[in-house]
Formats: sequence, C-alpha cells, structure tokens
Amino acid sequence: MLTQARERIDVLVYVAVFLHEAYPRLNDLLRERAGQGCAVRIAVGDADSPNVQQRGQEEKFGHGIESRCRLALLHYRSLIGTPGVELRTHGTTLYNSLYRADDQVMVNAHAWGVNAYGAPVWHLRRHGEGGMFDTYAQSFDAVWATATQVKGV
Repeated sequence: MLTQARERIDVLVYVAVFLHEAYPRLNDLLRERAGQGCAVRIAVGDADSPNVQQRGQEEKFGHGIESRCRLALLHYRSLIGTPGVELRTHGTTLYNSLYRADDQVMVNAHAWGVNAYGAPVWHLRRHGEGGMFDTYAQSFDAVWATATQVKGV
C-alpha cells in the first residue's frame, strides 16, 4: 500500500516497530515517496506521556512500551531533514493506529488490555465524502495538530 502512495502517507502509532523489522528498507521507501512529491507524516508515541505509560500498564507491558516508543523514534530519526517528511511525537490516548496511503487506510482498532498486534485491523478505502475513511483521516489530523515536531538527529 505504501509503495503505491503518490500524494500522502500518514502513520499514527505509539510504537509499530514491526514496520522496520518487517521492511528494513522502510525509510528508503519513505524518502523515495517524498522525493516524488508524496507528503509523509509520522507520529509516534511520546515515551514520557502519561497516556503512553498508562497504556503500558493496561497492556501489561509496564515500562516496555516507553522503551519501544524510543526505539520507534530511533528508527525514524534518520528521516529528519528529508524534504516532504515530518516526524512528530504525540501524547494522546490512542484508540487506534493508522497507516494511510492516499485514499486507503489500515486501522488497527485497539482493545483494552490487548496488545495492538492482537487487535483487529480494518482496511478502509475512501468512497465519497464523510464516510468512515474521512472519520479516521480527521482523527489523524486532530492528533497531528497536537503533536510535537522532532528536531535534530
């Protein structure tokens, strides 16, 4: 899905280190997409956020989720300064993780006490205005507006 994106890639997660583990060339792909004019926005969890820490307790990860947030940020840091790529951290209560490529989005719906990898994933496509796709796109934008830009390498 990300390889086909032409206009926009949005990622909203606390951690999602599986992306870099499963796709070691992920950062190269994001640079390529951005170089072709695709806007790339990535928001990872702020390890110091009370909401992230609470999530760790609920999922029985404890401080593990905080370490994993830091690891996720480390994976993306090399993208800082890449034209067309923005990296931010957020401290919101994350009800779902979002992986958007143009008019498609994968929604990982979180369930209390369940690790994200054990929760359902929905593949939504935009069909007109005001549908489920737009609800999740607006949710991403709302979190993005509160997120903090990551600076420096």
